[in-house]
Amino acid sequence: MILHQILRLSSLFRSAVSIHLRRNIGLSAVVFNKAKELDPVQKLFLDKIREYNTKSKQAGGPVDAGPEFQKELNESLARLQRAYGEGDLTKFPEFKFE
Repeated sequence: MILHQILRLSSLFRSAVSIHLRRNIGLSAVVFNKAKELDPVQKLFLDKIREYNTKSKQAGGPVDAGPEFQKELNESLARLQRAYGEGDLTKFPEFKFE
C-alpha cells in the first residue's frame, strides 16, 4: 500500500516537473532568440536592406535609376500594351469570378 502511494506520488511529481521544464525551456528559447546578437555579415545585410527600403520610399521607385532605366521601362510597357491590350501593367490584375 505504501509502495502504491509512493509510485502514484512519483508519477504526479514527474508530470509536474515535466510541465515545468517544458514551459521553462519554451520561454528560455524565445528569450535566447531575442537576446542573441546577429553575426556581422547578417547585420550588415539587414542594414543595407533597410537603407535601400528607406531610399526607395523616398525616391518613389528604384534607387539610383538613371534616365536609361526609365526609357527602357516605358518602351517595355508600350510593347506589352500593344501585345496584351489596355490596362495598367504595373499593378496586379483583379480577377472577378461569378
